[in-house]
Amino acid sequence: MVSFPALVTEFEFTLPRGLIDETGQVHRQGKMRLATGRDELAAQRDRRTVDYPGYLSLVLLSQVITQLGTLTLLVPEQLENLFTQDLAYLKEFYNRVNQQGNAQIPAQCPQCGTAFEVELVLSGES
Repeated sequence: MVSFPALVTEFEFTLPRGLIDETGQVHRQGKMRLATGRDELAAQRDRRTVDYPGYLSLVLLSQVITQLGTLTLLVPEQLENLFTQDLAYLKEFYNRVNQQGNAQIPAQCPQCGTAFEVELVLSGES
């Protein structure tokens, strides 16, 4: 019998600065799930993205971020308040996990040639 490794569909992240909510609480730790075709289509059909194509990323991110701090249901309007550094981070993180299926990149030791993986750390992430 052939066994397959479990498919990882949710990835943890830490925003460089964090989303500040209406009470002043900062939310930095989060989880993002893999996007589906339905997510992409729904984001493209959203009326806000028709009027302003740049809004597409906010709609899409609000669908795939399953948790950000204590927030478990995000709407695009909340993500409008992200610092640009955090928005850039989330867009890159989204692309990495959806195109490569993980948040790790392959590496190789220059001395011995051993191959290994390094967890992706984006600019500004601690």
